[in-house]
Amino acid sequence: MAGIRKQAIISSLLIYVGTGIGAINTYFYVSLFTTDQYGLTKLFYDVGLNFYIFASLGAIPVLYKFYPYYKDNLEDKKNDLLGRSLIISGIGFILVCIAAYFMEPLIVQKFSGKSKIFINYYFWVLPFAFGLLLFSLLEGYAWVLRKSVVSNFLRETGLRLFTLVFILLYWGGIISFHTFMILFSMLFLIIALILLAYFMRRGQVHFTFKKSRVTKKFKRKMFGMQVLIFGGIIITTLGQTIDTFVIASLKGIGDAGVYTLSLYMSNLIQIPQRSIQSIATGVIARNWKDKNYADILRIYQRSSINMLLISVFIFGNMWLNIADGLTVLNLFDKYKEGIPLILIFGFIRVIDAGTGVNAQIIGTSNFWRFEFFSGVIMLALRIPLSYMLVKSYGIIGSAYSDLISLTVYNFIRYEFLRRKFNMQPFSSKTFYSIILGFAAYFAAYFLLQGQSGWLAIILRSTIFSGIIAGGVFFFKLTPDAMQIFDNLKKRFNIGKR
Repeated sequence: MAGIRKQAIISSLLIYVGTGIGAINTYFYVSLFTTDQYGLTKLFYDVGLNFYIFASLGAIPVLYKFYPYYKDNLEDKKNDLLGRSLIISGIGFILVCIAAYFMEPLIVQKFSGKSKIFINYYFWVLPFAFGLLLFSLLEGYAWVLRKSVVSNFLRETGLRLFTLVFILLYWGGIISFHTFMILFSMLFLIIALILLAYFMRRGQVHFTFKKSRVTKKFKRKMFGMQVLIFGGIIITTLGQTIDTFVIASLKGIGDAGVYTLSLYMSNLIQIPQRSIQSIATGVIARNWKDKNYADILRIYQRSSINMLLISVFIFGNMWLNIADGLTVLNLFDKYKEGIPLILIFGFIRVIDAGTGVNAQIIGTSNFWRFEFFSGVIMLALRIPLSYMLVKSYGIIGSAYSDLISLTVYNFIRYEFLRRKFNMQPFSSKTFYSIILGFAAYFAAYFLLQGQSGWLAIILRSTIFSGIIAGGVFFFKLTPDAMQIFDNLKKRFNIGKR
């Protein structure tokens, strides 16, 4: 756990640098771009994400699961797992390009009414998806090599730096919006090539295409896993992106822009969670192979309490100050409809974080098929709920559909691990952490009730953060916090005479 904690801290710090850049990007998006243009970037990303998932043909989870077997039984130069994954994904991308061509009339029919701007850039989604596909393959390789700090930096920070450069070029009148979107479509390809260059310089990437004895031994298991997980990933991705499609087609791409800002704000809560998940994946896969169940349980429980505390910390600060933040930035009137969405999305993120790395534990176990079936249930709930609730209640209906479907989804995965492996992530400290979050929120809210502006934002955040931090150490809610504090004392000789 110490190795995971160290990498998670480094990754989170680097990612939060990227988050700061992302906040600048978001401010430029909502200030310089129309809601239609901002909504286009979100729709562009979601369509590209679905194209990438279809193109991958389920190769990336197989990379996570079987890499330890290749590592233990083959020389690096004879390891054909990455080469095999590239061939499979290359074939998948060709199939996606063909499908995208024949889908164009349907896209025109669905989006020409209220989201016509998307039609003009539809085919530029393909290079975006290709870049995302290549980067995700290399990112998965980085995870199993335990080099997730580099891949996390590129995805969370490098990507936003390049986006900021493109925005500034547009702001300065050097490029048009059309050129901006073309450059936007190349974002993932740029960082994929940087990650590839990093591996090649260190001699850590080998493109071997000759079938190895490990591939011959496990090919049936790999193919079976690949087919079923591929279906599960498609289901999960459709579930994650269906709201954008429904909003853009029923309500217009401008509403998708409001939805995008709310989703962006709530996604800030997930940053440490993504760091922990990426780092833990390779470790959990190795522990399953070695049958080290005690360590898997420890990672499950530690990840749960740590991610819960961090998500409560971020969400509390955000919800205390969201209205004031939009007001001081002169964005309140333009995006005020998104404020209720942030509340609901925030609860979703806290619930998801509090259940720990359950998806990674199931996905790298011998019961990875369950991830597919739980995803089917989630999608069966989410698609009809999203359509009906958005049609009846507008964009807030999408948040309600997310809350219902993802809560059920996490509960099913929680129950599976509890019953199958006698693993569950919660303890009395989970309850105390939630109580601490509510106490800190109401203290900060009522002490500064009626106050507004930058000073009120700073004071509310200081009070809330201080209570949370003090409570974590006073009640010893997580051993990781105490160990980090002890390490800092040793490093800086605090308390020594």
